[in-house]
Amino acid sequence: MSNERIEIFVYDEGNAERLDKFLVQRLPEFSRARLQGLIADGFVLVNHVPAKKAGQLIENGFEIQVRIPPPVPSGLVGENIPLDIIFENDDLIVVNKPAGMVVHPAAGHSSGTLVHAVLGYDPDLEGIGGEERPGLVHRLDKETSGLIVLAKNEQAHHWLQDQFRLRTVEKTYLALVDGKPPTPAGRVEAAIGRDQSHRKKMAIVPQKKGREAVSEYKTLVSFKNHTLLEFHPLTGRTHQIRLHCQFLGCPIVGDSVYGKKNPTVEINRHFLHAYQLKIILPNEKSPRTFEAELPEELKQALEEVRRYE
Repeated sequence: MSNERIEIFVYDEGNAERLDKFLVQRLPEFSRARLQGLIADGFVLVNHVPAKKAGQLIENGFEIQVRIPPPVPSGLVGENIPLDIIFENDDLIVVNKPAGMVVHPAAGHSSGTLVHAVLGYDPDLEGIGGEERPGLVHRLDKETSGLIVLAKNEQAHHWLQDQFRLRTVEKTYLALVDGKPPTPAGRVEAAIGRDQSHRKKMAIVPQKKGREAVSEYKTLVSFKNHTLLEFHPLTGRTHQIRLHCQFLGCPIVGDSVYGKKNPTVEINRHFLHAYQLKIILPNEKSPRTFEAELPEELKQALEEVRRYE
């Protein structure tokens, strides 16, 4: 396990400033919330005295000492689960997730998740948020396959979170849908919120009752009864593409929750795949593009549609 890290700064910025604001500038690898947590837990000293609060004002000549404790075990045990790794460096890992794998441990999924698999693959992970675990910045539904990026350390997690928040990440999905959208290409702006009658489902809701959700799409191949669409979600809401396809009147093939109860094509999952991810990596200036081709079961479903339509 890595040792405790200690950073010492002397404030010389002129005007008095909030302690947490100053530390965010000096320790950019940590989020403000994480630094506020260190202050609250007594890990930050101002002139050798524990800081009173995050908003404490510091002045010229003040000495600030920050003790950053080593990450604590997360309680998660790494598991030996095969991973299709598309790219990896010291900061992050890009994985092609198979359908059927849950991304994050939660009630009912205490093992076998992508997080468990990454911990099993890299047990010496530096960790984020003070815990030895990979950092998630976006998710994929259990039955959605394709590209997902996980941060290995706090700085990378912070960097990736900023890119997703500023919407500079470009995500491309492939979806086979029943029927056709109203126009071959278009933009969907339809807010998403919790379904009032089914707690585990999401729904298109009035703007004031949900969160903004925006997707762009275009037709790649038009068949007699189906359409292969390319989707670019500009926001990252739960079940966004699935709901936006339902909203357009062309639900995703195999989506038993938001689509037809019986699949119109022989398939045991929904036909949605995170095919491409364009992202700027930490400490780089130009974006990189990663791709994951359609998995075999989706290729077969597409071939079936081609053959019979």
